[in-house]
Amino acid sequence: MRKLRAIYYTDGACSGNPGPGGWAYVRLRESVSGYKTEVESGGKESTTNNEMELTAVYKALVKAYKEGIKQVTIYCDSTYVVNAITKCWLLNWKENEWKTKEGNEIKNKKIWEKMYKLVYECGMYLSLNKVKGHSGDPLNELADRAAVKAKVKYGG
Repeated sequence: MRKLRAIYYTDGACSGNPGPGGWAYVRLRESVSGYKTEVESGGKESTTNNEMELTAVYKALVKAYKEGIKQVTIYCDSTYVVNAITKCWLLNWKENEWKTKEGNEIKNKKIWEKMYKLVYECGMYLSLNKVKGHSGDPLNELADRAAVKAKVKYGG
């Protein structure tokens, strides 16, 4: 049986930085009849926007991994998250014992460590693409609305 691929649109939201925040992903999965969609979200009472953006991508990858899907495409409007993968910051952080080039511990270290395992140790093929936020992309807008709704649930 052929493993299908999964496509996700992710977003994070935060009121204040730190403050209450939410994350969300919209999942598109190929099936014999086209695409199936689902939205998942969550949040925290005290967080940052970057942590929520990263959490959305991480949760999408975990969902795919649990279902045995190894080919994952993610559309994300976070430069922070996209650059960490596409510009090899994540590999460098791991190599430098989770420190920046200035010697400071990276922010969101625990999530990045788990992300590293999924992306580089579990054989997942990840295509991470930057999309412009709030530009009318319907699936990015849906992810944004779900993240904002989750944020409100946590006091934002």
